[in-house]
Amino acid sequence: MLPTRKTFAEVGFPGRLIAVEGLDGSGKSTQIYLLKRWLELTGAKVFFSEWNSSELVKSATSKGKKRQLLTSTTFSLIHATDFADRYERQLVPLLRAGYIVLCDRYVYTAFARDVVRGCQPEWVRANYGFACLPDLTFFFKANLEVSLQRILDNRPELKYFEAGMDLNLSPDPYESFRIFQGRILEQYLAMSQEFNFVVIDANQPVETQQTIVRQTVGSRIDLAQYLLPQTSTNS
Repeated sequence: MLPTRKTFAEVGFPGRLIAVEGLDGSGKSTQIYLLKRWLELTGAKVFFSEWNSSELVKSATSKGKKRQLLTSTTFSLIHATDFADRYERQLVPLLRAGYIVLCDRYVYTAFARDVVRGCQPEWVRANYGFACLPDLTFFFKANLEVSLQRILDNRPELKYFEAGMDLNLSPDPYESFRIFQGRILEQYLAMSQEFNFVVIDANQPVETQQTIVRQTVGSRIDLAQYLLPQTSTNS
Protein backbone atom coordinates (compact mmCIF):
# COMPACT_ATOMS: atom_id res chain seq x y z
CA MET A 1 0.00 0.00 0.00
CA LEU A 2 1.08 3.59 -0.49
CA PRO A 3 2.45 5.25 2.65
CA THR A 4 0.04 8.12 1.95
CA ARG A 5 -3.37 7.73 0.38
CA LYS A 6 -4.12 11.45 0.39
CA THR A 7 -4.88 13.46 -2.74
CA PHE A 8 -3.29 16.80 -3.51
CA ALA A 9 -6.47 18.54 -2.34
CA GLU A 10 -6.40 16.63 0.94
CA VAL A 11 -2.86 17.79 1.73
CA GLY A 12 -3.74 21.40 0.97
CA PHE A 13 -2.46 22.05 -2.54
CA PRO A 14 -4.46 24.78 -4.31
CA GLY A 15 -4.12 23.04 -7.69
CA ARG A 16 -5.79 19.81 -8.81
CA LEU A 17 -4.30 16.83 -10.62
CA ILE A 18 -6.33 14.78 -13.10
CA ALA A 19 -4.88 11.51 -14.42
CA VAL A 20 -5.94 9.14 -17.18
CA GLU A 21 -5.10 5.44 -17.27
CA GLY A 22 -5.84 2.60 -19.64
CA LEU A 23 -4.35 -0.03 -21.90
CA ASP A 24 -2.21 0.92 -24.87
CA GLY A 25 -4.69 1.82 -27.60
CA SER A 26 -7.54 2.58 -25.19
CA GLY A 27 -7.80 6.16 -26.43
CA LYS A 28 -6.81 7.78 -23.12
CA SER A 29 -4.30 10.13 -24.76
CA THR A 30 -6.95 11.41 -27.17
CA GLN A 31 -9.35 12.02 -24.30
CA ILE A 32 -6.87 13.94 -22.15
CA TYR A 33 -5.84 16.05 -25.16
CA LEU A 34 -9.48 16.98 -25.79
CA LEU A 35 -9.93 17.77 -22.09
CA LYS A 36 -6.84 19.99 -22.18
CA ARG A 37 -8.14 21.93 -25.17
CA TRP A 38 -11.56 22.37 -23.53
CA LEU A 39 -10.06 23.65 -20.28
CA GLU A 40 -7.79 26.03 -22.19
CA LEU A 41 -10.76 27.41 -24.09
CA THR A 42 -12.57 28.05 -20.79
CA GLY A 43 -9.56 30.11 -19.70
CA ALA A 44 -8.23 27.70 -17.08
CA LYS A 45 -4.58 27.42 -16.02
CA VAL A 46 -3.62 24.00 -17.37
CA PHE A 47 -0.41 21.99 -17.62
CA PHE A 48 0.05 18.62 -19.34
CA SER A 49 2.57 15.93 -18.37
CA GLU A 50 3.16 12.61 -20.08
CA TRP A 51 4.54 9.33 -18.75
CA ASN A 52 8.20 8.65 -19.52
CA SER A 53 8.92 12.19 -20.75
CA SER A 54 11.58 13.50 -18.35
CA GLU A 55 14.53 14.94 -20.25
CA LEU A 56 16.75 13.60 -17.46
CA VAL A 57 16.20 9.93 -18.31
CA LYS A 58 14.30 9.80 -21.62
CA SER A 59 17.38 9.14 -23.74
CA ALA A 60 18.57 6.34 -21.43
CA THR A 61 15.14 4.71 -21.58
CA SER A 62 15.07 4.95 -25.37
CA LYS A 63 18.53 3.38 -25.74
CA GLY A 64 17.66 0.57 -23.34
CA LYS A 65 14.47 -0.24 -25.23
CA LYS A 66 16.14 -0.20 -28.65
CA ARG A 67 18.85 -2.59 -27.51
CA GLN A 68 16.37 -4.67 -25.49
CA LEU A 69 18.63 -4.42 -22.45
CA LEU A 70 16.04 -3.58 -19.81
CA THR A 71 15.19 -6.16 -17.17
CA SER A 72 11.93 -5.89 -15.26
CA THR A 73 13.72 -4.23 -12.34
CA THR A 74 15.68 -1.71 -14.42
CA PHE A 75 12.56 -0.93 -16.43
CA SER A 76 10.71 -0.19 -13.19
CA LEU A 77 13.50 1.90 -11.68
CA ILE A 78 13.99 4.00 -14.82
CA HIS A 79 10.29 4.84 -14.95
CA ALA A 80 10.29 5.64 -11.23
CA THR A 81 13.23 8.00 -11.77
CA ASP A 82 11.45 9.65 -14.68
CA PHE A 83 8.32 10.14 -12.58
CA ALA A 84 10.22 11.49 -9.56
CA ASP A 85 12.00 14.06 -11.72
CA ARG A 86 8.76 15.30 -13.29
CA TYR A 87 6.96 15.21 -9.93
CA GLU A 88 9.52 17.50 -8.24
CA ARG A 89 10.29 19.79 -11.18
CA GLN A 90 6.86 20.12 -12.80
CA LEU A 91 3.87 18.67 -11.00
CA VAL A 92 4.39 19.91 -7.44
CA PRO A 93 5.44 23.49 -8.33
CA LEU A 94 2.49 23.96 -10.68
CA LEU A 95 0.00 22.46 -8.25
CA ARG A 96 1.31 24.83 -5.60
CA ALA A 97 0.79 27.64 -8.10
CA GLY A 98 -2.88 26.69 -8.51
CA TYR A 99 -2.83 24.94 -11.88
CA ILE A 100 -4.95 22.07 -13.11
CA VAL A 101 -2.35 19.45 -14.02
CA LEU A 102 -3.30 16.73 -16.50
CA CYS A 103 -1.26 13.51 -16.48
CA ASP A 104 -1.31 10.99 -19.30
CA ARG A 105 -0.70 8.06 -16.92
CA TYR A 106 0.34 8.28 -13.29
CA VAL A 107 1.72 5.86 -10.67
CA TYR A 108 -0.98 3.31 -11.49
CA THR A 109 0.74 2.54 -14.78
CA ALA A 110 3.76 1.33 -12.83
CA PHE A 111 1.57 -0.52 -10.32
CA ALA A 112 0.05 -2.48 -13.22
CA ARG A 113 2.88 -2.96 -15.72
CA ASP A 114 5.75 -3.56 -13.32
CA VAL A 115 3.81 -6.18 -11.37
CA VAL A 116 2.85 -7.99 -14.58
CA ARG A 117 6.55 -7.95 -15.51
CA GLY A 118 7.34 -9.75 -12.25
CA CYS A 119 8.18 -7.01 -9.74
CA GLN A 120 6.81 -7.33 -6.21
CA PRO A 121 3.72 -5.11 -5.70
CA GLU A 122 4.91 -3.79 -2.32
CA TRP A 123 8.31 -2.85 -3.77
CA VAL A 124 6.80 -1.04 -6.74
CA ARG A 125 4.38 0.92 -4.58
CA ALA A 126 7.13 1.85 -2.12
CA ASN A 127 9.14 3.37 -4.98
CA TYR A 128 6.29 5.84 -5.53
CA GLY A 129 5.47 6.32 -1.85
CA PHE A 130 6.43 10.02 -1.99
CA ALA A 131 3.65 10.85 -4.46
CA CYS A 132 0.22 12.17 -3.54
CA LEU A 133 -2.75 10.61 -5.29
CA PRO A 134 -4.58 12.35 -8.14
CA ASP A 135 -7.69 14.32 -7.28
CA LEU A 136 -9.49 12.57 -10.14
CA THR A 137 -8.49 9.49 -12.14
CA PHE A 138 -10.22 8.28 -15.30
CA PHE A 139 -9.72 4.68 -16.38
CA PHE A 140 -10.62 4.01 -20.02
CA LYS A 141 -11.68 0.40 -20.27
CA ALA A 142 -11.43 -0.89 -23.83
CA ASN A 143 -11.74 -4.38 -25.25
CA LEU A 144 -8.36 -5.89 -26.13
CA GLU A 145 -9.27 -6.26 -29.81
CA VAL A 146 -10.41 -2.62 -29.96
CA SER A 147 -7.12 -1.44 -28.40
CA LEU A 148 -5.08 -3.60 -30.76
CA GLN A 149 -6.92 -2.37 -33.85
CA ARG A 150 -6.55 1.28 -32.83
CA ILE A 151 -2.78 0.83 -32.54
CA LEU A 152 -2.51 -0.93 -35.90
CA ASP A 153 -4.64 1.75 -37.55
CA ASN A 154 -1.88 4.27 -36.79
CA ARG A 155 1.23 2.19 -37.48
CA PRO A 156 2.09 -1.08 -39.23
CA GLU A 157 3.31 -3.15 -36.28
CA LEU A 158 3.40 -3.43 -32.50
CA LYS A 159 6.36 -2.23 -30.47
CA TYR A 160 8.47 -4.85 -28.69
CA PHE A 161 7.74 -3.82 -25.09
CA GLU A 162 4.20 -2.70 -25.86
CA ALA A 163 3.44 -6.28 -26.90
CA GLY A 164 5.23 -7.72 -23.86
CA MET A 165 7.67 -9.60 -26.07
CA ASP A 166 10.33 -9.32 -23.37
CA LEU A 167 8.27 -11.72 -21.22
CA ASN A 168 8.31 -14.57 -23.78
CA LEU A 169 4.54 -14.97 -23.56
CA SER A 170 4.23 -15.96 -27.22
CA PRO A 171 6.41 -15.77 -30.37
CA ASP A 172 3.45 -14.08 -32.08
CA PRO A 173 3.51 -10.36 -31.14
CA TYR A 174 -0.26 -10.05 -31.53
CA GLU A 175 -0.96 -12.95 -29.22
CA SER A 176 1.69 -11.68 -26.82
CA PHE A 177 -0.05 -8.28 -26.82
CA ARG A 178 -3.37 -9.91 -25.94
CA ILE A 179 -1.86 -11.88 -23.06
CA PHE A 180 0.28 -9.02 -21.73
CA GLN A 181 -2.38 -6.31 -21.98
CA GLY A 182 -4.99 -8.71 -20.60
CA ARG A 183 -2.89 -9.18 -17.47
CA ILE A 184 -2.44 -5.42 -17.15
CA LEU A 185 -6.20 -4.99 -17.45
CA GLU A 186 -6.67 -7.38 -14.52
CA GLN A 187 -4.34 -5.23 -12.42
CA TYR A 188 -6.21 -2.04 -13.33
CA LEU A 189 -9.58 -3.56 -12.50
CA ALA A 190 -8.26 -4.71 -9.14
CA MET A 191 -7.13 -1.14 -8.43
CA SER A 192 -10.26 0.59 -9.69
CA GLN A 193 -12.15 0.50 -6.41
CA GLU A 194 -9.09 0.86 -4.19
CA PHE A 195 -8.20 4.17 -5.85
CA ASN A 196 -11.72 5.30 -6.85
CA PHE A 197 -11.19 5.31 -10.62
CA VAL A 198 -13.92 6.81 -12.78
CA VAL A 199 -14.30 3.91 -15.21
CA ILE A 200 -15.35 4.88 -18.74
CA ASP A 201 -16.37 2.51 -21.51
CA ALA A 202 -13.63 3.26 -24.04
CA ASN A 203 -15.43 1.30 -26.75
CA GLN A 204 -17.90 4.19 -27.08
CA PRO A 205 -17.49 7.00 -29.63
CA VAL A 206 -14.81 9.57 -28.77
CA GLU A 207 -17.40 12.35 -28.43
CA THR A 208 -19.53 10.34 -25.99
CA GLN A 209 -16.54 9.62 -23.78
CA GLN A 210 -15.42 13.24 -23.82
CA THR A 211 -18.87 14.44 -22.78
CA ILE A 212 -18.69 12.17 -19.72
CA VAL A 213 -15.16 13.37 -18.95
CA ARG A 214 -16.11 17.04 -19.10
CA GLN A 215 -19.27 16.56 -17.05
CA THR A 216 -17.31 14.67 -14.40
CA VAL A 217 -14.55 17.26 -14.22
CA GLY A 218 -17.10 20.06 -14.00
CA SER A 219 -18.95 18.35 -11.15
CA ARG A 220 -15.82 17.41 -9.17
CA ILE A 221 -13.68 20.54 -9.59
CA ASP A 222 -14.70 24.18 -9.18
CA LEU A 223 -13.22 25.37 -12.47
CA ALA A 224 -13.92 29.02 -11.66
CA GLN A 225 -11.04 28.87 -9.17
CA TYR A 226 -8.54 28.05 -11.90
CA LEU A 227 -9.27 30.69 -14.51
CA LEU A 228 -6.46 32.89 -15.73
CA PRO A 229 -6.89 36.55 -14.72
CA GLN A 230 -8.57 38.56 -17.41
CA THR A 231 -6.61 41.50 -18.76
CA SER A 232 -8.71 44.60 -19.25
CA THR A 233 -8.00 47.44 -21.64
CA ASN A 234 -9.22 51.00 -21.31
CA SER A 235 -10.78 52.43 -24.43
